[in-house]
Amino acid sequence: MRTLLTGASGFLGNYIRKSFGNDLITLGRGSENQIQNDLANEVPKLSQFDMVIHSAGLAHRIPKNPEEERKFYQVNLFGTQNLLKGLDQCEYPPKSIVFISTVAVYGLVEGEMISELMTPKPETPYGKSKHEAEILLQKWCRTRKVNLVILRLPLIAGGVNPPGNLGAMIQAIKRGYYFRVGKGLSKKSMVLASDVANLIPTISDFNGVYNLTDGLHPSLKELDSYISEKLGKKVKSLPLGLLSFICKIGDRWSFFPINSYRLSKLNTSLTFNDSKARKTLGWSPNPVIGNLDL
Repeated sequence: MRTLLTGASGFLGNYIRKSFGNDLITLGRGSENQIQNDLANEVPKLSQFDMVIHSAGLAHRIPKNPEEERKFYQVNLFGTQNLLKGLDQCEYPPKSIVFISTVAVYGLVEGEMISELMTPKPETPYGKSKHEAEILLQKWCRTRKVNLVILRLPLIAGGVNPPGNLGAMIQAIKRGYYFRVGKGLSKKSMVLASDVANLIPTISDFNGVYNLTDGLHPSLKELDSYISEKLGKKVKSLPLGLLSFICKIGDRWSFFPINSYRLSKLNTSLTFNDSKARKTLGWSPNPVIGNLDL
């Protein structure tokens, strides 16, 4: 099966590339890609593909001005649009497309066991641009009778330097400036990058939107205790009130490791239901705790 992967140099893209071995063509800006192209700014010249995995995207940052907000749309939405224009130049469309999306499309900062039935109401440029890309792909694939699987992912774990808040937590524990928020009872959905990557080659015949998690949704206390034990570090706790005051420094100075936005995410439970993927796709993930490389 001839397969195209965008975003191969990204954190998840590296895992996907390994799961396919040599049966893969990569597209990206770097010279290591077989097809060199900046999707955010140009339409690629493509040959025929059976499967397309669209993993390229911009995430894990808070825009500080309108220009940075526009960058999310340029990469996540217009990049998707340019990819589809390139595919339209091929003699036939691919049999299937897998799109790496995010639970940020739901627009929630707290909630438990949220399913795909929840109507997306994204609040951030990241979530909004990803949701608009989902809609664009759904229309394109429906018109051309192409299978489309949209994978909405929570915190992605794996490797020694995962992206987002998990990576920030690991680095803070390593350097000794991590503090648990109160009792650390809030829960978060997570998923191993290797499990996502291993699933993708098996789903070319499917359609639909699917949440993926490890199914355990560990509390921050469970997670930071596991990481600190593996690293030989100790975790200290700070009262929520004191930490809220400290976060005002981070609200003003971007170099500070914690701010009010990050605190709000750490202090609330946000979990997602992946039973649809388990039933339909045969999703059977490993727990994040116990399988992190640190």
